Amino acid sequence: MQKLSLAQSLQQKLSPQQIQFIKLLQIPTAELDARIEEELEINPALEEGMDEEFDQKDDDSFDEVDDYKDSDNDLDIDSYIQDEDYAGYKMQGDGNYNDEDREMPLATSSSLTDSLLQQFGYLNLTETQDTIGMQLIGSIEADGYIRRPLQAIVNDLAFGQNVLTDTDEVEEVLTKIQSFDPPGIAARSLQECLLLQLHRKDPSDPYNLLAIRIIEDFFDEFSKKHYDKIQRRLNISDDSLKKVIDVIIKLNPKPGSVESEDGTAQYLLPDFILTNNNGKLELSLNGKNAPELRISRSFADMLDTYDKSSKQNKALKETVSFVKQKLDAAKWFIDAIKQRQQTLLKTMNAIVQFQYDFFLTGDESKLRPMILKDIAMLIDMDVSTVSRVASSKSVQTEFGLYPLKYFFSEGISTDTGEDVSSREVKNILRDLIDAEPKLNPLSDDKLEKILNDRGYNIARRTVAKYREQLNIPVARLRKQL
Repeated sequence: MQKLSLAQSLQQKLSPQQIQFIKLLQIPTAELDARIEEELEINPALEEGMDEEFDQKDDDSFDEVDDYKDSDNDLDIDSYIQDEDYAGYKMQGDGNYNDEDREMPLATSSSLTDSLLQQFGYLNLTETQDTIGMQLIGSIEADGYIRRPLQAIVNDLAFGQNVLTDTDEVEEVLTKIQSFDPPGIAARSLQECLLLQLHRKDPSDPYNLLAIRIIEDFFDEFSKKHYDKIQRRLNISDDSLKKVIDVIIKLNPKPGSVESEDGTAQYLLPDFILTNNNGKLELSLNGKNAPELRISRSFADMLDTYDKSSKQNKALKETVSFVKQKLDAAKWFIDAIKQRQQTLLKTMNAIVQFQYDFFLTGDESKLRPMILKDIAMLIDMDVSTVSRVASSKSVQTEFGLYPLKYFFSEGISTDTGEDVSSREVKNILRDLIDAEPKLNPLSDDKLEKILNDRGYNIARRTVAKYREQLNIPVARLRKQL
């Protein structure tokens, strides 16, 4: 015989709004445009542009609908649909609505060539120079270099485009292209690539000037790491040499970035911009993260029109239900975008606060051990929220473009009881291996002993793990004759 029983249970379910916010939070800036375009396409109640008429500051109420409910004859939307089986947007997620079935937009990322062509379009050139520029951009390889000799490009233009020119004119156009972003693009050698980037730096900084001198006059010695020869020739101190080397090694040797799966070089788009204004760090969102969206007034005006119609019409009830659903959806999407902006800024500000010394100087040794929980506690949010922000976002600093994941690392204790970032230990490990005798490379045991002597409490297996993460082979495979 069956028995009936009554039991209480506590379950946690995400509302449709929460699901929408989570999905918006985790996508990077490059994909946000596509997601907004998708929403604009499926929801006629949503428009681009600043809101001129409606007050959308109140996150807890839908002022647009309320205004129209209270106007004229006090239109009551709920009375139209209370007895019908039309599922409003607020009921989605509670019934058969499955948000997972909805296709997510693909990232829309422009190729390096597209970016260069866009910048090229702003130049005021002759028809011949325009043809030369197009040929040069087409000759740029995936890593950002032009390796085809200029004379060969002159020949290509003559035979393929019927354009007669010379290497001087081609080089003149090339110089203009080399001023485009990313810095170092269209270089013909690594030396030229580094110089192009250095010439964009602050000319009043003596270390930038020294870096230019080293790359121009001592590139061979620099590439072979004969720093002692450079130091003697320039008569500079150890500290000055170290600072100049730091400037150079932070340059990008492959300005074309990394190829994607389809072979197209992708142009990285930062989510945050961090600038140093006279010693004060200022953080801002990339403009694409803060789009202007509003409720369509013409769509909201429909409610007033329906008020003057027959309230017993079944078709009218369906229409009102549709209008209400779309207005709710538009309001919630705008709120989710705003909440995304606030959460991104709140999280990134906490990261900047935690790693302030690094962002001020660019010195990797200043990076503190930091885990997701540290930031979550600072901003009083869940670790999963911080993880979603950090998983696919990046920040543009004066020292380069960094993924947020870069700033999270475990800690290693020292003899003094302090914690240092594992990245600092990895940098020391790399330096030790770079300086090791090539005929007799250092084993993991020897590396462990050196690190322990320097005050880092680290085991041999951890040394081996860090070495593998740095893609450095074992000592036996590093031996050179």
